[in-house]
Amino acid sequence: MNKVTLKYELDLDFVLIAITSPLRDYRLCYFINKATGLNLHKTSDYEIGMPLPLGSASFSRYVDVDEANETEYYLLANRGVEGGMLVPEMRHSDYFLLIRNFIDEEDLNELLNCILAITEVVAASEISPQKLKSKENLIF
Repeated sequence: MNKVTLKYELDLDFVLIAITSPLRDYRLCYFINKATGLNLHKTSDYEIGMPLPLGSASFSRYVDVDEANETEYYLLANRGVEGGMLVPEMRHSDYFLLIRNFIDEEDLNELLNCILAITEVVAASEISPQKLKSKENLIF
């Protein structure tokens, strides 16, 4: 009997910024909006299937869509509402800013500097999604 092996590659066409901050999600969102000029607002929680005993977990999510540049910004909590981690290998990160259709490196550096200028943000850095073990959790 012949075996057929299916190989697939995830389409990781986004920029990912990991943010460490003791702030609650809505407070961090407020400060990011104020510092960067974005208009992040609360949307439905992001739900993914998790290993037992959790079964599934939901993560706080904020969104801003810049229709002029066709760019989408998502602020995702790394810690679930009922427990669990969105990206377990990044335990030190509290939030992720996921940016789709973002190509200008100069704008990315300016955005990162604005986030780092927030006094309540401990750390923020760009991360390569390809290097994450649980990168499939960031695809929605």
